[in-house]
Amino acid sequence: MNRNRFGAFAALSRVMLVAFLRDRAAVFFVLLMPLMFLVLFGFLFKGATSAHVKVAQVGPVAVLDSVPPDARAQLDRVLTVHQEPDEATALAKVRKGDYDALVEQGPGGQVVVRYSVADLVTAGTVQAVVQSLVQQADQQVYQQETGRGPAYTLTTGQVEDRSLKPIQYLTPGLLGWAVATGAIFGASLSLVSWRKKRLLRRLRLAPVSIGAIVGSRVLVTTVVALAQTAIFLAVATTPVFGLRLTGHWWLVLPLVVCATWAFMSIGLVTGAVSKTEEAANGINQLIILPMSFLSGAFVPLDNTPHWIQQLSHVFPLHYLVTSAQQVLSRGGGLGAVLPTMAGLLAFTAVMSALAWRLFDWNEA
Repeated sequence: MNRNRFGAFAALSRVMLVAFLRDRAAVFFVLLMPLMFLVLFGFLFKGATSAHVKVAQVGPVAVLDSVPPDARAQLDRVLTVHQEPDEATALAKVRKGDYDALVEQGPGGQVVVRYSVADLVTAGTVQAVVQSLVQQADQQVYQQETGRGPAYTLTTGQVEDRSLKPIQYLTPGLLGWAVATGAIFGASLSLVSWRKKRLLRRLRLAPVSIGAIVGSRVLVTTVVALAQTAIFLAVATTPVFGLRLTGHWWLVLPLVVCATWAFMSIGLVTGAVSKTEEAANGINQLIILPMSFLSGAFVPLDNTPHWIQQLSHVFPLHYLVTSAQQVLSRGGGLGAVLPTMAGLLAFTAVMSALAWRLFDWNEA
């Protein structure tokens, strides 16, 4: 009996996978179009330079501490400074992404700025602001002591390996968007199409369990998501783009699996409430596009209003993108993905229960 169930499960999975591969439009939108975005953004930002507004200060830094009160108010609009007890702690937080740069006083009037390449535009802003402060401090010293050379100089450097490139941070976002798109559309459109063609009713009457039907759909979508991940990483790690994987990069695989199930559950809900493929497509677009931009999949949210950053925590894509960045680019380990995976699985359970409640085997 178990052998018959496995045979039905395997047969359904094979049919679904073959149907997917034969659907050129599905293959294009799920595999090729996301890859085109990766290549496009990779070339656009290949030579980008740095930026941000949240820095850690270690010890006294003359050019920051001596800013007059009126100028300080203007500085606070573009630069938020937090005191940290020691350099090691500050550097660890910069690498993790809690801060965008570290500022400290070096020997001989040096002002040292150590930044992260996670957001190059922001890192450039830090350097420009500190450089302006250095120039103002030098001008004041020169006016007080005519003929004296520069009292302060700016020294900059990145906290990560210098070979890191913007592709480190583009890949997780675009990969998350691709996985979300494929899973949501795949689940919802299949459900609507099968119901319209009364295929679901036939499968229900056939000697095939509901578990085999659902399991085969989940298996195929998961395999496609893992294929997307493999293709993205293979292209991004080529010498053209130069993605460097950290030691625990493989943790992105179970993370993608959990995220795929979460996005599938969204697709099941939209498929359950939609009567036509057009309706399902429209609802899916209303969900995916805002979720992609508000989750930081395309652009960082660091400089967006606070309410947008808080809103991003509603979407499962936010957690996939941030956790994927940790394990792919920042050297994160199990601690960076386990809470996310647990949350995604809980989200899957809730949305799947809702889809089951709304589901109808027959076309209305």
